[in-house]
Order: sequence, then structure tokens, then C-alpha cells
Amino acid sequence: MFHVINSESDLRKVFAIRAIVFCEEQLVPYEIEIDEYEDSAIHILGELSGEPFASGRLRFLGEYAKIERLAIRKRYRGKGYGKLLLNYALDIARNEGFKKFKLHAQVASEKFYLNNGFEPQGQQFLEADIPHRIMLKHDFF
Repeated sequence: MFHVINSESDLRKVFAIRAIVFCEEQLVPYEIEIDEYEDSAIHILGELSGEPFASGRLRFLGEYAKIERLAIRKRYRGKGYGKLLLNYALDIARNEGFKKFKLHAQVASEKFYLNNGFEPQGQQFLEADIPHRIMLKHDFF
């Protein structure tokens, strides 16, 4: 279902999912959706029966693994795939030795991250004209 991409073809699928979810649905300008971190990030692709439906990105920043750009295509939402994608990203980071995780949650999705062990930090801020909040999670085992 989920895998770390290893080809240009898979990267195009990731970008297509992000274009659908962020650019088309949320009106994020393409020129800021694709950024300077694409080449250094770990990209995750979700596919069902060959159909790309989910994507995410992971970067390692100091002591934190930063989870970014989690996206699920509309018709696949509400089926538990978001939690599976988040856990897949967390497992990749844990396998690299990380115990601290960070993300910029859209405020509309804050409850999802709260339910998955993330805690809000600080005030809301705008990113791509969408309210966000920094959220952190720490493993203590």
C-alpha cells in the first residue's frame, strides 16, 4: 500500500497527488507547493490496485523528523488511510533512530494529529494562506 519512492515515475505520482489535494482543492500556488527540499526529502507514495491515492514527505532536521505534505485524495478519505500513512512515516523515522517528530498541521486537521499523539505548540500561523500550528510528538520508550 505505502512505499518509499525510488523512481522518477513514482515522484511524478507524488507530485500529481499533491497538485490535486493542495493546489486544486486548497488553492495552494504550485510554485510554493514544489520547493527546494524535494531532492533531499524522503517521499512516500500510497497506491491501491495501481491507483495512486496518498503521498507524504519526510525530512530529518536535527533531533526531529519532520513529517510534511501528507495528502489523501478525496475519495479515499475517511477510511483510515491517513492514520496508516502517518504511522508509516513515523516508522521510517523511528527506523532511522528518531524519537522526536514535528509537523505543521493545518488547523482544520489538528484534531487528527491530536488523536495520533501530537501536541500543539505556540500560536497559529499562516502557511500558503492556510492557518497552521506546529505540533510535536515524542516517543518516551
